[in-house]
Amino acid sequence: MKTITSYKGFDADMKCRGFQFKVGETYTHKGDVKACESGFHACEYPLDVFRYYAPATSQFAEVEQSGDIAKHTDDSKVASSVLTIKAKIDLAGMIKAAIDYTFSRSKPEGETATGERGAASATGCRGAASATGWSGAASATGMSGAASATGERGAASATGWSGAASATGCRGAASATGWSGAASATGERGAASATGDRGAASATGDRGAASATGYAGRVMGTKGNALFLVERDENWNIIAVGAAIVGKKGIKPNVWYTLKAGKFVEVK
Repeated sequence: MKTITSYKGFDADMKCRGFQFKVGETYTHKGDVKACESGFHACEYPLDVFRYYAPATSQFAEVEQSGDIAKHTDDSKVASSVLTIKAKIDLAGMIKAAIDYTFSRSKPEGETATGERGAASATGCRGAASATGWSGAASATGMSGAASATGERGAASATGWSGAASATGCRGAASATGWSGAASATGERGAASATGDRGAASATGDRGAASATGYAGRVMGTKGNALFLVERDENWNIIAVGAAIVGKKGIKPNVWYTLKAGKFVEVK
């Protein structure tokens, strides 16, 4: 039986269209399987999931699909008769999976820079850029672009619809701009910024900072990290801004926050 590894989004309660899912369980659909109509749905390309479940308010999982299979023509969505929920995956994991997915299916030349002050740029639909080493920089521009920079002072930027950026190492910085952009910075003095509708930013490590600007944005950090949020109304007018330090005044480590009525509120 053919098995496809893919990624699925859920609401905050681990439900999809009212159906309750649980990690470790296998579900079987009886009847026809047709993409966008019937069966259990997930996406092979992780960032395509953000089209249906925004990173700021959702949960995600790596899943396996098998049985009857039907693929969508517009993106990597797959419908199947059998679905197994393998494990939950956080924002940083989704970004890494997107980068791995893209590089496993693309030509190596022009997209990767390794070594001192390397720089990589990818432009177009699902472009991916990776820079590894000292002072590396990576930029991906276009729909669902993914950028990763690993090493000292690495910087990653993804611009476009559902872009994702990840920076790992000393003083790494990650920026994602666009609808449902996601940014993750891991390591000492990392900074993550997500700008746009439903953007999400996560900073992990010593002196990290996370900033989300837009409608329904959210941020998360470890103890000592700085969090910044901008709250907007339905017309995108700024109505409040907020800043906090994780571990002080009730702000918990590794918990997602959004800004409501000018106050930090946990994302349930």
